[in-house]
Amino acid sequence: MTTTEIKTKKPRATKVPTKVGGKVSKSKISKVVAKKEKSTERENGKVVLRIRVRAYESKILDSSIKQIMDTAVRHDAVIVGPVPLPTEIKKYTVNRSPFIYKNAREQFEIRVHKRLIDIINPNPKTIEALTNLSLPSGVDIDVKML
Repeated sequence: MTTTEIKTKKPRATKVPTKVGGKVSKSKISKVVAKKEKSTERENGKVVLRIRVRAYESKILDSSIKQIMDTAVRHDAVIVGPVPLPTEIKKYTVNRSPFIYKNAREQFEIRVHKRLIDIINPNPKTIEALTNLSLPSGVDIDVKML
């Protein structure tokens, strides 16, 4: 080594603490960060009312969604949606004849249409108005507080 060359040390990369014998992937780190963000949102008072609506007929579903959104807007609520979820299709195959005509079959299907609405920071008047709302028969509603 000559006098003009100076020996320099490279800075070490900081390591993320890991479990013994395990590796930490970027997806695991992002999940932990997302969980921390959700917990801080809840601590800050951000409450989300998630409404999931299901029906066999899409026209009845759309009209009930419109009713829900109108009531929420009337009470000054922040709405996200409606988000159309994938249609669930159940198919049934039935024999036409019970005896020798095995190849003669009929197929039936049931389609379940779904929508999702989020109401952010609902006030008590909004929640009360939504519980008193009368919707047509054949519409199923699931409400969750997040």
